[in-house]
Amino acid sequence: MVKNVLKGLNRRKVKVFLLFLLASLFAWLMSNLSDSYESRVNFDLNYRNLPDTLLLGNHAVNSMEAKLRTSGFQLMYYKFWNKRVNVDLSEVQYRNGRYMLSEDALKKQMDQQLSQNISLLDLDRNQLTIDLYQVTTKEVPVVANLNVLYEPNFILDGAPIIEPARVVVKGPKNEIDTIQRIRTHKVELANVSSDFSKEVLLVVPRDLVNSIFSTTRVKVSGKVVKFSEEVFEVPVKVSNLPEGYRVKTFPNSISVLCKATSDRLKSLSPDDFGVIADYKQLGNSGNNELFLEIDKRPEKVFDLRLMTNRVNFVLEQQ
Repeated sequence: MVKNVLKGLNRRKVKVFLLFLLASLFAWLMSNLSDSYESRVNFDLNYRNLPDTLLLGNHAVNSMEAKLRTSGFQLMYYKFWNKRVNVDLSEVQYRNGRYMLSEDALKKQMDQQLSQNISLLDLDRNQLTIDLYQVTTKEVPVVANLNVLYEPNFILDGAPIIEPARVVVKGPKNEIDTIQRIRTHKVELANVSSDFSKEVLLVVPRDLVNSIFSTTRVKVSGKVVKFSEEVFEVPVKVSNLPEGYRVKTFPNSISVLCKATSDRLKSLSPDDFGVIADYKQLGNSGNNELFLEIDKRPEKVFDLRLMTNRVNFVLEQQ
């Protein structure tokens, strides 16, 4: 019984001792960390406000060391977590073939971002050389790479809509001079009978290693409508006849298949179409056939097709 009581008392003493030890250690730590210290701290660099005529190269310095005077608390924070500091490149200077920021400019920028109780004493360099290169800009059109399979009697009404229709590429002149347009990745759609809209990535040429685009994706959409077909009988006209001659064609009118919406087909007549045969294209073949082509087509139709592309003829002297 006595042994058990003594054992319990000893345990309580140990706990009390440890509690006072921890409290003393905490008080000592707080007292010491409240004092000012000098130490070197590493900062990650975040480049901002890049001039339009310049681009950041792949070998830009991404960190810098600075000597600070501040409390132990602040130094502990900087030791365990790297602090990011913004570097304003609008103040960059070009000297001796290099772009750089002076030590004074760097210190001024850093001082503005540090807390008031932190003193910046020194940097690990007297200037910051920045990997920048001259660029130019160019606006190029976007071309949609579409493969759309429509349901029977459905068709795309007009051209596909691309937003944005043009993108700006920025890079070295010798690089961007080679690009005239930018294509999208392939869009494949099947059994389409209604309007569609897709976000698509651009295909960036691999040789544009130092160039950037204003966007890397566009929206491609299209209006899909149902169409009907109607055949119109259109008179054949012959052009470039030799002087003093006239011609008769057999047949004298040709069937033209027109695809459009039902409402549009109702508003059309044969006068809205033109089929012509150019006598000059006959050449010296000696045959009696003329080739036909459509030379007048109405607006807002999806497709026109000649049911035959040649006619026989007889040339008569007037």
